[in-house]
Amino acid sequence: MADVLIETVEDRVATLTLNRPDSLNALDTELMRELLAAVRRVAEDDKIGCVILTGAGKGFCAGGDVKAIGKASADRVAGTAPKRSTTESRVRWLRRSVEASRILHEMPKPTIAMINGACAGAGLSLAAACDFRFAGAGAKFRAAFTTGGMPGDYGGSWLWTHILGPSKARQLYLIDEKRSAEQALGFGLVDRVYDDAELVAETMAVARQLAALPGQGVAYAKANLNAALTEGFAASLDRESLNMMLARNALVEARKAAEAAKAAEASA
Repeated sequence: MADVLIETVEDRVATLTLNRPDSLNALDTELMRELLAAVRRVAEDDKIGCVILTGAGKGFCAGGDVKAIGKASADRVAGTAPKRSTTESRVRWLRRSVEASRILHEMPKPTIAMINGACAGAGLSLAAACDFRFAGAGAKFRAAFTTGGMPGDYGGSWLWTHILGPSKARQLYLIDEKRSAEQALGFGLVDRVYDDAELVAETMAVARQLAALPGQGVAYAKANLNAALTEGFAASLDRESLNMMLARNALVEARKAAEAAKAAEASA
């Protein structure tokens, strides 16, 4: 049985590939669990300087596994759902799973959604959680929540409201248009569009550049930018001043360590 998530590392860039191509990488229970574990792992690994999230085959992520969701709903209607499957337990399970979006958004290193195909539902939310969104020219986008009677999850309502603004976020969710990659670029869903054949190479080039930056400076910059979403100007100035000095300290300590290593090598 193939792994539902593939993790590779090259040049300090970790690539997490959702690997359920037959279902356009729809999120089932196993993939949700593996994705959360993977993003936690790469977030804490100091050897990794940038993270790419993508999908196998022709899709990035089509959202939740509608077959599994439909079966669970049918079991509840028929009264055959497990007794332990209460509303409270389902809320706790989903809340644990959607931590993947928060970690992608807040981890102290850049994250890139490399959108290689269909991107909808929770997949669109996961893309929003990343710092950058690069799409192949053939990618397709849709919120795909309200048409099925669902309000959305994986943080999309918060993320897209901050990225697009309230008006466009409401258009995204409530009107629920299908968008091509170029239309998504014009609407603000993605940052760049590349030819499909060039998507991986172009994304990796940016990821390598990001991964080569001094890690502490990037971490403090992300902390400043994330905090700016909710705190006032004076608090932001306080945070920037503190993090600027902490970043300078980190650079000094790194230089001292390099000089010590150089001296030790010379005396050996």
